[in-house]
Amino acid sequence: MVTFSDSTSLSSSNNPSPAPKFANSFTTRIFSDVAGDITIAVDGESFLLHKFPLVSRSGKIRKMVANGKDCNVSKLELLNFPGGPHTFELAMKFCYGMNFEITTANAALLRCAAEYLEMTEDYREENLIARTEVYLNEVVVHSLEKCVEVLSTCETLPPIAEQLGITNRCVDAIAMNACKEQLVSGLSGLDCDGESTELKSGCPEWWIEDLSVLRIDYYHKVIVAMDRIGVRPDSIVESLMHYAQTSLKGIGKCQIWNPERTKPISGTAENEQRTIVETLVNLLPAEKSSSIPLSFLFGMLRMAIMVEAKVACRLELEGRIAFRLEMVSLDDLLIPSLRAGDSLFDVDTVHRILVNFLQQIEDEENENCGGYESDGLASLDHGSLLKVGRLIDSYLAEIAPDPYLSLQKFIAMIEILPDYARAHPLLSEQECKKLCKFIDCQKLSQEASNHAAQNERLPVQMAVRVLYFEQLRLKHALCGSSGDGLLSQKISSGVPSAAMSPRDNYASLRRENRELKLEISRMRVRLSELEKEQVVMKRGMMDKSGNGKTFFNSLSKGIGRIGIFSGPGEGKRQKSGRKSRGSEGKTGRSRRYSLS
Repeated sequence: MVTFSDSTSLSSSNNPSPAPKFANSFTTRIFSDVAGDITIAVDGESFLLHKFPLVSRSGKIRKMVANGKDCNVSKLELLNFPGGPHTFELAMKFCYGMNFEITTANAALLRCAAEYLEMTEDYREENLIARTEVYLNEVVVHSLEKCVEVLSTCETLPPIAEQLGITNRCVDAIAMNACKEQLVSGLSGLDCDGESTELKSGCPEWWIEDLSVLRIDYYHKVIVAMDRIGVRPDSIVESLMHYAQTSLKGIGKCQIWNPERTKPISGTAENEQRTIVETLVNLLPAEKSSSIPLSFLFGMLRMAIMVEAKVACRLELEGRIAFRLEMVSLDDLLIPSLRAGDSLFDVDTVHRILVNFLQQIEDEENENCGGYESDGLASLDHGSLLKVGRLIDSYLAEIAPDPYLSLQKFIAMIEILPDYARAHPLLSEQECKKLCKFIDCQKLSQEASNHAAQNERLPVQMAVRVLYFEQLRLKHALCGSSGDGLLSQKISSGVPSAAMSPRDNYASLRRENRELKLEISRMRVRLSELEKEQVVMKRGMMDKSGNGKTFFNSLSKGIGRIGIFSGPGEGKRQKSGRKSRGSEGKTGRSRRYSLS
């Protein structure tokens, strides 16, 4: 390990006058009888130095002095110096033979500065280029942690760091060390006590948290290298999730549900977050069947909508979700709409996901229609369709109360699924009538009764029975008496008293049916008036509160779960400290998967 240990500073910070650096302590120690003869300006800061130690190490300074118009040139200016004045000071320390330590914080800076100053072996053996190369090749590349630290310092360097291959060496070393770490942890996790060798499920790799400090372009290079070298896809997904949690936590609940908000962020921050979202989606494993949590996919989809990511990015996420749509929960589909004046939920996105799902099933059927496995695939597809059909029915019931939802979108969601996506689609009308006879109309709730009375697909006899029992229930409520004995006597058989003749019985039913319909019409008018008043009150409350919080909280119990990447049952997860790795080890690290 090549190090130089000394804490002597070349700056003269105690001098109140704007004199150049190295004016006192440095020159008196090394050349006590020789005054400084050259001043070098770096980014506005001047350094008073001596020509001899500089030209003996730096080819650039030697050429600048030799090519000067005046042989006694006393002032030089170095433009766009890598690392700025601080790095130049360390390089000058090396020229004067002073001791200092090469670390991960300055190794890349010194390597670029040495290249800029042309400090090669042609001018002096073991020059600064050779010293920094030894440190990078013998110390840094063998440690994933040190590679990450060096790579993070390259973010502030000009393209010279790319030209020298520092970034690529660090990226490849990170991928190689992660792969080695994975192999070692896999071997150490083998349980050889029993007759069979079983791989224990360990905690996530410690390096996942380390990579979150990298800039997105460097992180992209690291993940691509890891995928190329053979790091497990599940570890890559874990890293992507952690990076998203770390870098995309600026959007909170108020930004999602604030009606006044038109754009999530602005300026450079908006472009940066858009780039992060698009890059992370692009880095997802190619196999759609990989175990990527659906909560993470929906979280990234919400983020992509918020930052207005490219259409290709959103379509990629929608396609991955559609591939596993039968496993999606209702809460996942309740994506808030961010467009002003639109419905509360993003119905268009859900519609595209559903179209994508149906297209994938159709493509699979076309590919396997000639094979002997077609029957099994067809039954599997039908089972998925039934699950998705029930999911979409629940989704329609959830978004139906939205006063801003257009009728066209609602109908489009209803018509998109084929008839056979519902349960028992092959039942005939006669069989449906037989099944309806077994429905006990007395036990239907008020909501179910209203639905049955207005359902055109139910048999007429079923609707009449529902209306009859609703009339008895209404009369009982209006009279205010218990009437349990009389009511049970009338409806114990499910029909009016058998003592009446069939003609009188039918006439009585028709008369009571007309009265009940009239009463229902009156109730509908009153209900319509109440709904209008309610809409006015809601708008007034939303205008006062500014974000419509009271109304939104009453929509659904699922809407309250706003955690961008948190799925049901997912809370905070702790990551145990990794095992000691000597002086380079880390302990006690924790990871959190919540944006809230």
